[in-house]
Amino acid sequence: MNLNQITIPSLDVETATEFYKKLGLQLIVEAMPSYVRFLCLEGDTTFSIHKVESLSKNHQTIIYFEVDNLIETVNSLKQKGIEFDSEVVEQSWLWTEIKLKDPDQNPIIIYTACENRKNPPWRIN
Repeated sequence: MNLNQITIPSLDVETATEFYKKLGLQLIVEAMPSYVRFLCLEGDTTFSIHKVESLSKNHQTIIYFEVDNLIETVNSLKQKGIEFDSEVVEQSWLWTEIKLKDPDQNPIIIYTACENRKNPPWRIN
């Protein structure tokens, strides 16, 4: 089994589209105002946004985007006007990450984990 597609809800797909384009995703399907799909520039994963009339009040899904150079990525995104909810933090689970939210308040974490994402020292063999 391969997880290859994630879809998130949005009240305003056009605004959300501009936000995710700033993050660096490549728009590959546009059916405004109700749906768009992006291709992540690394790997083969797609990410889509669909219009909803209302959002859940308890955003329980967290979107994670992995990058090779977190500091460089954060600096580049700040220059594009992206605002973050935290500073870069080195976590005890050996990931370095920063938090933000998209225009619909969906939580996002941009992180670097390198080998520790799939092979942390406590991995079950």
